[in-house]
Amino acid sequence: MDRTLLAALNEERAARRAAVVVTELATGRQRLVRESEVGGDPLADPIEKAIRSGKSGIAETGAGEVFLNAHLPPARIVAIGAVHISQALAPMAKIAGFDFEIIDPRTAFATPERFPGAVLTAEWPEDVLKARPLDAYTAVCVITHDPKIDDHPLISALKAGCFYVGALGSRKTHARRVERLIGAGIPQSSIDRIEAPIGADIGASTPGEIAVAILASVIEAFRKRKMFAERRGEKEPA
Repeated sequence: MDRTLLAALNEERAARRAAVVVTELATGRQRLVRESEVGGDPLADPIEKAIRSGKSGIAETGAGEVFLNAHLPPARIVAIGAVHISQALAPMAKIAGFDFEIIDPRTAFATPERFPGAVLTAEWPEDVLKARPLDAYTAVCVITHDPKIDDHPLISALKAGCFYVGALGSRKTHARRVERLIGAGIPQSSIDRIEAPIGADIGASTPGEIAVAILASVIEAFRKRKMFAERRGEKEPA
């Protein structure tokens, strides 16, 4: 791989954006296809498949075989709320292959004793997300029931195009949440992306069951996600 291509690939990696290196097996020639460029590429279908699956492999073209080397940022789940659901979700997320982080400014809840081995930050989400911004390879699960903690990361997740955004609470609770988000200038089309009540509809009632439901929704959203260019084509909140 030449230095120019490698530098471009590293730039995409640093920005947590997907890219595919296309290598012509007959000639060894290589080129980089960024996720935002896939739609206009002659190999759009196999490249999109590689990005969705995260798997590299050989593809047939009219000019011969090419090897598609997929480079995806690690998918992650950010849980807003150091609660019982997060305690159950943390080990499940790791088993499923997701990076997992918990953010909660309430130091009585966000303790290493309650979350051994987990990435845990006992600070306000707006402060944490300045240093570690959300992106298209992040799922955000808001589960504190406290608008002062929940609303900012929800707005940030919608603006960042996170592949999944879910919020805990009844439909009545969500209706009040919608009113607040509309008041904050978020369009209804963006608010409709929030899964609320959070998680797959499996009749979950215990924290462990709700964690299973959340992870099911996150996995489904990740595997069926829109490509980056499609997401950015949607109208963003003002």
